[in-house]
Amino acid sequence: MKKPSWIVSPEDALAYSPANHTGTVNRRLISQANVGAKHVEVLLGVIEKNQGALPHAHPGIEQVCYLLSGTADVEVDGEHGQMKAGECCYLPPDKKHVFTVTSDEPAQLLVIYSPPYEEHPDRVIR
Repeated sequence: MKKPSWIVSPEDALAYSPANHTGTVNRRLISQANVGAKHVEVLLGVIEKNQGALPHAHPGIEQVCYLLSGTADVEVDGEHGQMKAGECCYLPPDKKHVFTVTSDEPAQLLVIYSPPYEEHPDRVIR
């Protein structure tokens, strides 16, 4: 039986290294390009120890990160927190944030953007 186009596996999505991140490989699982999503985007990210997102914000874009494995330090608008697998964080629009993996093994996380970020340079503030 052929898999429907709206079911997406990580191996179906191209790997890329996002701008303003270090040691990070993302795969865009849900987007307008592959399933026609117009208001949400879902990525699977893998980030190496002591690597991650450098300080930046997304104008008008909400972001949610669900940590599947590993641990991370997160900073949002100057406030710090630690995450472990199974926890989720909300990054409000226009608020500077930093995400750094602290576990020895690479962290895996789902990243959800609304509206979609799509790696457009005009949708990031450094």
